[in-house]
Amino acid sequence: MSNPRIALITGANKGIGLETARQLGHAGITVILGSRDKQRGAAAAAALAKEGITVSVLPLEVTDRASIAAAAAEVAKRHQRLDILINNAGILDWAAEKGPDVTSVDVFQRVFATNFFGLIEVTQAFLPLLRKSQAGRIVNLSSILGSIAEHADPNSPIFGRHPTAYDTSKAAVNLYTVELALALKDTAIKVNAAHPGWVKTDLGGPDAPLDVVTGAKTTVHLATLDAKGPSGGYFHLGTHLRW
Repeated sequence: MSNPRIALITGANKGIGLETARQLGHAGITVILGSRDKQRGAAAAAALAKEGITVSVLPLEVTDRASIAAAAAEVAKRHQRLDILINNAGILDWAAEKGPDVTSVDVFQRVFATNFFGLIEVTQAFLPLLRKSQAGRIVNLSSILGSIAEHADPNSPIFGRHPTAYDTSKAAVNLYTVELALALKDTAIKVNAAHPGWVKTDLGGPDAPLDVVTGAKTTVHLATLDAKGPSGGYFHLGTHLRW
């Protein structure tokens, strides 16, 4: 492509999303920070711009259909296409996670609204612009906690962990990734799921062993795959994970 690639990252004003924007920006990619908080998004963009990155802010609340539609219209107006979509926005409420037998349906609905249904709505809204790219890439932020195989294996390090609403939302993301990749197999768009690892962020907490630089690496790699790269996979730092 003669013009710089254009990437939209949801939930990009902090944490892994912001670091992903930084790494993509330093690779020469124009980055759009999707942020539900306009002021935090503007501050994040200003910091990236000081590093020489071409960046803009896009108001985007992934649980608000009108916000998603407005964001897609704005990107179409500004750029007429989208090359990379990174569905990074996500929530985990440990205090509300009481286990599969008692966690309330309200908690499931709230977590799924952001982690799964919002991801679907954003993806579908931006697919027309991704279809205009010569090499569209969709990266869905998942987690090892979405792996059914790992949860069912007594020898797995996550066996017995039960932030159930979060885990099931990420399992749903994994299956949607596979289904979407199959639906787009005859296009130039590749779709993959990324497990960033346990990362020191607001979501991951202070005890996590990885920093955001490492946490963003899998996403950046999948976002910049060449034409021979995989689609419909589930990865962490180059390793294909068990579904």
